[in-house]
Amino acid sequence: QVQFVESGGALVQPGGSLRLSCQPLGVSGIISSIYVMGWYRQAPGKQRELVASIARGGNTNYTDSVKGRFTVSRDNAKKTLYLQMNSLKPEDTAVYYCNLQPPIERSWGQGTQVSVSS
Repeated sequence: QVQFVESGGALVQPGGSLRLSCQPLGVSGIISSIYVMGWYRQAPGKQRELVASIARGGNTNYTDSVKGRFTVSRDNAKKTLYLQMNSLKPEDTAVYYCNLQPPIERSWGQGTQVSVSS
């Protein structure tokens, strides 16, 4: 199965920074290196949304609300996906997930909680 494990979430004050990591398991490492990978988030009462993605060649895309603040990258050797989050805002509070883009519905993990508040 295609599986990913997210980590790095925490409680942070507005304006702070966090770096999230996404570790693919087994064959997921190969799959994630071939296809587009995405970072998603889901806030309470809202649908899950794509916030950033990165293709095999390194091309990236971001949703408007995070442009200039978030940076998605990957370590090709470790096959680990990262999301650098700067200038965090309370509205960034959500559970963050990684998955393929488009996502495989059965591959959603537990995600990692990011909470931005004073």
